Formats: sequence, structure tokens, C-alpha cells
Amino acid sequence: MHYAEIAQAIIDKELRTNVGATPAATVAATLSEAIRNDAASPFTKVERGLYSLKGPKRRKSVESVQSTNEAEETAREMGLINAFGMFWSRDQVTWKPSMPHLLGVQQSGSTPVNFTEQAGVYVLYDVHRPIYVGKVTEPRLGLRLHEHTRDRLTGRWTRFSWFGVRGVTSEGRLAPIPGGEIAVASLIATMEALLIEGLEPPQNRRQGDGFNAVEFIQVMDPDIEKEQKRSLLAQFSKDV
Repeated sequence: MHYAEIAQAIIDKELRTNVGATPAATVAATLSEAIRNDAASPFTKVERGLYSLKGPKRRKSVESVQSTNEAEETAREMGLINAFGMFWSRDQVTWKPSMPHLLGVQQSGSTPVNFTEQAGVYVLYDVHRPIYVGKVTEPRLGLRLHEHTRDRLTGRWTRFSWFGVRGVTSEGRLAPIPGGEIAVASLIATMEALLIEGLEPPQNRRQGDGFNAVEFIQVMDPDIEKEQKRSLLAQFSKDV
């Protein structure tokens, strides 16, 4: 199983009640550490990102497959991108002037993370067609997107994708913006990841979807859910 699938199974079976904000990364690190440091570990790495329980026919594969931290390897591949979200819905955000909430989860059931103070680049879509690309060099992604609900683009976009340089801690907080010089290899990896994820060319989609460690799925703003429930109750009361 892929380490992201293992993390989701742990959540679904309620084997842990508190999985934090980055369960896939936690599982990847735990498995890598166990295989590297414990010869009696029941786990084996079959290939990149995939793990299984040891069996008689798999014992040799443990020695032949290098035990690296999958989450760290994915981070290297993504370059400067430490978190991203694809095709998030404009309608699932309450667009407040004071930092709207951009909520996402790594796995279903994990702790939501607010990405409103993310920095990076973003794409606006008219349904699935990209119409605008922008950048945010300060931690104000939410405010920048809010501006597009009031400018010349307001009636032209329904979805957005974002690619952020700030990582996410297991507690669900955004890490500081990385500093220092940018290595050429990291810059190239970043550009490649942006093109692959942003354009989704069918022949370039990465096998095994190793980006699970840094991709976040949108969660509807709780204020919108509350308003929908109030409207439903009001409509029900009228019908009665």
C-alpha cells in the first residue's frame, strides 16, 4: 500500500483519534525510521512509496530497496513547493476582507489547515480553463484572492489552484517562508512541478501520485455550512 493509503486506513478504522494535519507525512517518516533502525520491524518497502508486511518471499527486497523518508523525497522533487491545492471552489470560501479562510486537509478526517497566509503562485479558472496566473510574495494568499472577487476578474473565475512555499507542521500551522539562496536544482524541480500539476499533461502524470504528501483537499468554510443549514431549516419551517 502507498503510505498515503495507509494513513487514510488508520483514520477510517479509527486506530488513532488524533492524526494531526499531515498524517501521510507522519506515516512515511514512521515507516522509514522503523525499517532503517529496527531489523525486527514487520514492515518492508516494496518500491518507492509502497510498503507491506514482511513475508518469506519479501525478505530480500528489504535489502535491495533503499529506505528513505518518502515525504522528504517528495519534498525534494517538488522543489520550493511545500503545499498545494488543485481546483478549489470559489463558492466554498467566505470572502471576507479580513483574511478569508482557505481550509484544506491532507487526508479525509485529518486536521484542517488554513492557508490564507500562504505565499506562492496561483491560477484562476473559468470552470477548468485557466484565465489568470498570479503570485503572492508576502503571506497573504487569502487577501490576494479576495481582491479578485472585486476587480475586473470577479465574474470570470469559479475555481482556483495554489502552490505555496510554506510547509505545514503536524500541528496544522504554516511553517516560515524558506530563506537563503535558491539552488538551481530546486528551481528546476519547482518549475517542472508547477507545469505538471498546473497543466496536467496526460503523459507526465507521476506514477503512484507521490505528491500526496504535500497536496491538500479543500474543506468548505464552516460559516457557509452553517448558513446552508439555517436556510434548509427555514425552508423546512415554511413547508410545515
